Amino acid sequence: MKRLSFCTVAMSAAAMAAAQLAWAGQAPGLLSAPDIPVSHHDRVYAAEQFSNTVSVIDPADNKLLGLIRLGDPSPGNFSPLYKGQLLVHGMGYAPDHRTIAVVSIGSNSVSFIDTQTNAVKHVTYVGRSPHEAFFTPDGKEVWVTVRGENYVAVLDGTTYEEKTRITVPAGPGMQIFSPDGKYGYVCSSFNPQTEVISVADHKIVGTVKQASPFCPDLAATPDGKQVWFTLKDVGKVQVFDAKPPFAMLKTIDTGPITNHVNIVHNAKGTFAYVTVGGLNVVKVFRTDDFSQVATIPVGSLPHGLWPSGDGSRIYVGLENADAMTAIDTLTNTVIATVPIGQAPQAVTYVPDAVPQGDGTQNLQPLGLAGQSAHVVLVPVGSVASGGATDAAHAPTTVALFEQGLVQVLQAAVTGLQPKQPYALGLADHPDGSGDVQVLANFMTNPAGSAIVNALGQIRQLVTPGMGASGDKRRYLVVAPVVEGKLGAPVQAQTL
Repeated sequence: MKRLSFCTVAMSAAAMAAAQLAWAGQAPGLLSAPDIPVSHHDRVYAAEQFSNTVSVIDPADNKLLGLIRLGDPSPGNFSPLYKGQLLVHGMGYAPDHRTIAVVSIGSNSVSFIDTQTNAVKHVTYVGRSPHEAFFTPDGKEVWVTVRGENYVAVLDGTTYEEKTRITVPAGPGMQIFSPDGKYGYVCSSFNPQTEVISVADHKIVGTVKQASPFCPDLAATPDGKQVWFTLKDVGKVQVFDAKPPFAMLKTIDTGPITNHVNIVHNAKGTFAYVTVGGLNVVKVFRTDDFSQVATIPVGSLPHGLWPSGDGSRIYVGLENADAMTAIDTLTNTVIATVPIGQAPQAVTYVPDAVPQGDGTQNLQPLGLAGQSAHVVLVPVGSVASGGATDAAHAPTTVALFEQGLVQVLQAAVTGLQPKQPYALGLADHPDGSGDVQVLANFMTNPAGSAIVNALGQIRQLVTPGMGASGDKRRYLVVAPVVEGKLGAPVQAQTL
């Protein structure tokens, strides 16, 4: 009898420990799972594309603890002998909350990081341009969407080695799982369809038509009833039934550069939060009737977002502001903004990531990764007339991420004609007149927007007072390209 009691107690203790480490009652977990209140044991992570870092935040006081450095800034990463990671971008985490998986799209890798020590414990290299990685709910596998090819790489959840591949249409963008672990949903960034895959046997069991080819992100509701996905090229969100026959339920116009979506359950109901980069806002929708209940201004180019373990907050990475914003989900107001590394992409909130100690080992200070300059572009006619000069109202925001001697420029361009060629360049005069030196050519998407990148000593030219003596200041402009030649600029940098 005593032996039986001891075993029973041991099994109960193990079950309680497992319950504490399971998914919370928030995405990506089951609604029936217990919520986990915000504490100093939790961590918020951001994958940062241009500083090649992961920022680590303590949400209890919204404090940046430091960075996990996975690679070097440019131009150090141009070397053929470079060994670090490049373009840190995607992120997921294990059901036991002890490991995060960080995807670097430029070095084709998934770095597995211990949440207690912030140390990289393994790196797996996969195919061309992976985008996101996430563990199955049972923790046995890690699915990695290889966006530059036509498959999902399936890694062993313990060894992290690739064990098989699931062939899908070219360009799989993101995967997430039904909370019960039965289905994996894989949307596409190159083809207008989402695949539904049986986790048990890796077979495609359903297909959902997307309204456009470019889906970067999706999320499943904790009640297991819906899947929401974003369409970045046309500025829409679509919702489909998470169970067979996977019928489309709703299409919602959200705005240019619609990026990520995630789900929050709180006392008021269940809500989908959507980042809309071209408007610099997060939009909030009910999941029961799809009505919009809030529009939250957050800052330049919101990208990834993730709820806390109790749904009381949602954290949003601001790609062109080098910051993380915390939103109170009951009031839908910003309660904190934390400086982080350059160009945050994916964001995850991991409850109980650090069960003991301060969890600051192997972290580095912000340093160069915290340095950037910001300008805005407005319609040419409004420059002289004193038009909008702040990021909240300007159609185009520009961040110049410091890389030492050079900067990475990223412009979130909106307000242009759809599917037309344009150029971002440097003009002699504030109104865009004079010679224009082209920095980058680009094509707008169907929403008349684009994300444009360039590299060089640009800050010294466009920022007042930054150039050396004798340097001539230049002004960022956007101009149409007509029959291979630049037309008159339509947007120009504010003074």
